[in-house]
Amino acid sequence: MIKRVLATFLKEWHQIRRDLGGLGLIFLMPVLLITIMALVQDAPFKDYRDVRFEAIFINEDQGKVGGAIKDGLLKSKQFSLVEEIHHQPITMKMAADLIRKGDYKFAIHIPKGISAEVVNSANIIANQMGHQMGLPASMPFRDSRDSVAVQVIFDPVSKPAFKVAILNAIEKFTTKIQSDIILERIAKLNPQPDRDTTFDLEKQLKSIAVKEVTSSDKKEELSKMNSVQHNVPAWAIFGMFFMVIIISESMINERIGGSWTRLKLIPGSFAHILGGKLFFYVLLGIVQFFAMLLVGVYLMPWVGLPSLQFNCSIGLLFMMVTCISLCAVSLGIFIGTLFNTSNQALPVAAISVVILSAVGGVWVPVEVLPPTLKAFSSISPMSWGLQGINTLFLRSGDLGDILPACVMLVGGSLIVLFVSWQIEHRRSS
Repeated sequence: MIKRVLATFLKEWHQIRRDLGGLGLIFLMPVLLITIMALVQDAPFKDYRDVRFEAIFINEDQGKVGGAIKDGLLKSKQFSLVEEIHHQPITMKMAADLIRKGDYKFAIHIPKGISAEVVNSANIIANQMGHQMGLPASMPFRDSRDSVAVQVIFDPVSKPAFKVAILNAIEKFTTKIQSDIILERIAKLNPQPDRDTTFDLEKQLKSIAVKEVTSSDKKEELSKMNSVQHNVPAWAIFGMFFMVIIISESMINERIGGSWTRLKLIPGSFAHILGGKLFFYVLLGIVQFFAMLLVGVYLMPWVGLPSLQFNCSIGLLFMMVTCISLCAVSLGIFIGTLFNTSNQALPVAAISVVILSAVGGVWVPVEVLPPTLKAFSSISPMSWGLQGINTLFLRSGDLGDILPACVMLVGGSLIVLFVSWQIEHRRSS
C-alpha cells in the first residue's frame, strides 16, 4: 500500500515540476494578489486616521470662530488648507467647480456672521448658568438663528466613511471653540475678580475616558485587523483553492491519455492511488500557505505595509491549514471526475473558486457583505477556513475554537470525495 501511495505521489511531483505555468499559478499568483490587494485596501483599513487631506478653506467670517477652526485643522496635521489659487481668494463658486472636476476632495466654508452667532449662543447659556449661580450681571443676547452653519462640500465620488471622518473632525473643533467661548462669558459675569473661574473644560471632560481593552485574558498582545492581516491569509486560501484548476485538468488529461485507466488496472485498491494524489496536493497546499505567510512577514514591510503577526500554536495552525488544503483538493478531484473535457471543467473550476471567495470573505470581510450574500457565506469552505485562521491569528484561539471550522471542512471534503468515487465507479461500470 505504501509503495502505491508513494508511487502516485512521485508521479504527481514529476508531472507538476514540468508544468512551470502551473507552479507559477500556485505560488506567484497568490504573491501578486496579496501584495496588490494589501496596498489597495491599506487606506480603508486605516479608517483615514493616518491620511493627510488637502482641502479648500473659505473663511468669510474672519472672526474668532473661523480662525480657531483653521488653527485646529492645521494643528491636527491631517489637513493641508488651500485658501488661494493664483493669488486669488477662492470663492464658493470656484470651490464648487474645483470639487466637481475632482481637483480637491472637499471644501470647508465658514460663513459670515458665524462668530457672532456662537457668541450670542454663549451669552444665552452664560446668562442661564449665571442666573442659577446667583450672579447678577447679564450678557446681551438675541434670538438664535438656525441658518448659520459650517458648510462642507464633498466630491460626489466620496465614500460615506470618508465623509463621516471629515465631519466628525470638524465638529470636534467647533465644539471645543463653543465651550471655550461659553467659559469666557461666564468668567465675565463673575463679580469677584480675584476668583479664577477659568479652567480647561476639555481636560475636565476627559476625566471619564473611553479606552479600548483586549477581550483576551492572555498576556500576549493580540494582532489588530489591518490590510495585511486580512489579505495575506485570505488570498493564501484563495491560492490554495486555485489548485482546483490544476487538479481537475490533470485528472481529465490522464483520463483522455489513457494513463488513468492503466493506473486503475494495476493490482490493488484504487484508494491507494487516490490517497497518493490527495497526499501530494494536500502537502503542496500546505507548503503554498506557509510560503504566503513568509511573504506577509518579510515582503509586506518592503512595500511600506505592516508585517503579518500571529500569536498561535504552530501545531493548531498546521491542523487548520491541512483541513483547508484537503477541502480544496477534494473539490478539484470532484470537478475533475465530474467533467469529461478541459473545456467543460476549467471554466466551472475558475468561476466556482471566484464565487466561493466572494461570498467567503476573501475580497472583503463577510461583515460588510449584503444580507443576501452573507446568508450564502456559510456554504463557502473559504469562509470556514478564513474564520479558523482569523481565530488563531487575531483571537489566539485554541483547539476548541477552531474545531467547528475543521469539522465543517473535513466533513465537506469526505462528502465530495464520496460523490466523486460514486461517479468514477459508475463510469468504470
